[in-house]
Amino acid sequence: MRRALLPAFAVTLALAALGACQSGIPRHESQADIRARYVSYAGAPLDRMTFLGHFYSWESLGDNQLVVYTTPSDAFLMTVTPPCTDLPWAQTIGLTSTAGTVYPRLDSVTVKGWRCPIAQIQRIDYARMRADMRAEAEKAKAQAAAPQ
Repeated sequence: MRRALLPAFAVTLALAALGACQSGIPRHESQADIRARYVSYAGAPLDRMTFLGHFYSWESLGDNQLVVYTTPSDAFLMTVTPPCTDLPWAQTIGLTSTAGTVYPRLDSVTVKGWRCPIAQIQRIDYARMRADMRAEAEKAKAQAAAPQ
């Protein structure tokens, strides 16, 4: 009798797991969606960016764009001159600077020993982006919790 219940229990467990997969669990965003989100919050091109020799974090957005976080709440979208083919897979990057300032068309992002000249720098309104993302998550959570 016990052996007969085991397959039925396994099928029930599998169906419950499949049901959970359909219940509002957020899906992974594509790189194009992530890039579009950052670009939509990016301001006008800057002629310089203050750089004190280190940055908090960074994120690759493809072969020629990346986001550099100078602090946990300050983010900059950088576009580099192609080719910078190792950028999507790099574990670390560096930034060249002149007297504590990064200039487009003068400084570079260094990736695996290669210099990728910076073509453009834009400040990202990161606080607004995070607030909008929180609001979207709350809205999705409320819709998932609402009876169908």
